[in-house]
Amino acid sequence: MKVQLEKISPQEIEKRSFEIITEELGDFPLIPGTEDIVKRCIHTSADFDYAQNLVFSRDAVEHACNAIKNGACIVTDTNMGKAGINKKVFSRYGGEIFCFMADWDVEERAKALGVTRAVASMDKAAELKQPLIFAIGNAPTALGRLYELIREGRLKPELVIGVPVGFVNVVQAKELIMETEVPYIVARGRKGGSNIAACICNALLYMLE
Repeated sequence: MKVQLEKISPQEIEKRSFEIITEELGDFPLIPGTEDIVKRCIHTSADFDYAQNLVFSRDAVEHACNAIKNGACIVTDTNMGKAGINKKVFSRYGGEIFCFMADWDVEERAKALGVTRAVASMDKAAELKQPLIFAIGNAPTALGRLYELIREGRLKPELVIGVPVGFVNVVQAKELIMETEVPYIVARGRKGGSNIAACICNALLYMLE
């Protein structure tokens, strides 16, 4: 039997993908107001575990959307995450997107202190004066450092997207963020990634459209 691909437009692919996701989720209970974020994470990963793994602090989505509308900036822990955020849409709200991982001063600080560049990049982000949303999809050390900076009163993010992927200190770092009083969206467990961090940012942006 010869396999043939269906001819379909890019717009129709996305539309039908979300229809399939909605159908397969069935009656699975999603928190009102978070459905678009959960479905976009599933769309990005083809992994329905995100319907159960994504955890939202109270009013996190509403708070994040208001922050974006008021010019909040986004800090990522990878250039891949930064590249995945829809800059055309984000630019309408006046914020900037930062990733300090490749900065020379971050590399020097990391070497001097014997820490990861992810940790040093969070220290640099703490010096910013703008309201900040952190989208962490790769480095649990970045998330752990964020927890410390929040506890020390040096940072009060508008939102922490805590979705690093991996095995070492990943679960623990996510659980620590959930102990803080800052708004968060966390993917509990080992799963996540820079693509998931970016797609959560995009889902928030598309909710504003």
